[in-house]
Amino acid sequence: MDRELLERLSVITEEEQAFLDGKQEIEKQRYTDGEKLIVDAEKLLEKGRLISVRPHTRFVHFPPHRHNYVEMIYMCRGSIRQKIDGEELTLQEGELLLMNQDTVQEIWPAGRDDIAVNFIILPEFFDRTLQMMGNEENQLRDFIVGCLRGGDKQIRYLHFQVSDLLPIQNLVENLVWTILHRQPNKRSIHQVTMGLLFLQLMNYTERARVGEEHPEQAALLAIYRYIEEHYRSGQLQELAQELHYDVCNMSRMIRRLTGKTYTELLQEKRLQQAAFLLETTRMPVADIADAVGYENVSYFHRIFRKKYGSSPKEYRTRQ
Repeated sequence: MDRELLERLSVITEEEQAFLDGKQEIEKQRYTDGEKLIVDAEKLLEKGRLISVRPHTRFVHFPPHRHNYVEMIYMCRGSIRQKIDGEELTLQEGELLLMNQDTVQEIWPAGRDDIAVNFIILPEFFDRTLQMMGNEENQLRDFIVGCLRGGDKQIRYLHFQVSDLLPIQNLVENLVWTILHRQPNKRSIHQVTMGLLFLQLMNYTERARVGEEHPEQAALLAIYRYIEEHYRSGQLQELAQELHYDVCNMSRMIRRLTGKTYTELLQEKRLQQAAFLLETTRMPVADIADAVGYENVSYFHRIFRKKYGSSPKEYRTRQ
C-alpha cells in the first residue's frame, strides 16, 4: 500500500488513545443507541453517503456484534484475529473480508502495526456494482449477491485470500484513496471502482473461504465456478471427482440447493453465453451453437426459443 496512505491510516485516534491510557472496553454509544450491540451505519456514515471508510480500531477487544450494513475489511498491514459466526479467522495482510448484516463478529485487540480499513456500505450502494457484474443471469453473481443479502440458507461472509493479486490490491487502494480524499463525482467513482473490484473477485472465487459450518455452500460455489469455466464440455462425473463427492450424492445436493439439476444449470449457462455472443459478435448462429457446446443446431434453436421467446436470429435483431 502507498506509504502516505498507510501513514494516514496508522495515526492513533482519540478512541485508541483512551485504550492505550488504560480504558478496557469500547464505548457502546459510539456505535449504537440500541440495547443490543448492532453497529449502526448512522453512527459511522455522514448523512446522504452510501459508503465510507474508517481505520480499524486497535488495542481493544470488540465483543460479539452485528452490523446494519454490509462491511468489508481490508488488511493493509499485519493481521487481525477474529471470530466470525463462532469460527476463528485471522485476516492477513492483503486479504478481504465481506460480511452481510446477519454476520456475528468478535474481534481481538490489534497491535499498533496491525492496520486495517473498514468499509461501511449501505446495500443500495451496490446497485451500480451489480449492473457492472451483468444484468443477465449469472450463477456466480447470484451467489455473491445472495451472500450480501443474507438469509438463513446463505453464507454470511466471504473471506478472499487475494494478497498476491495485484489488480485487486490496486483497486482496493484506489477505493480507499478516493473515499478519503473526497474527489468530485465521488459516488460514480466509488461505485465503478467497487464494480471493477467485484468483477475481479468473481474471477478468483477459488480464493474465497466461506467457513467450515457451510460445507455445502462452499461446494455450491465450486460447482458454479466449474460450470463457468467448463460449460462447453463439463461433466457431472468429472465435477464430483474434483470435489471428492459421490456422483449420486452430488446430483441430489445440487437439486436440493438450487432447485435445478446439473444439466439444467449447465444449459442455463450455455444459453446465457450464446445470448452474449449473439449480442456482441457477428458469428453465425451455427458457430455460436458449437461454441457453447451444442452440435445439434436444431436442438439449440428449440431450447433457445424456449428460454428467450424468440429464435437466435430474432434475438440478435431485437438486441
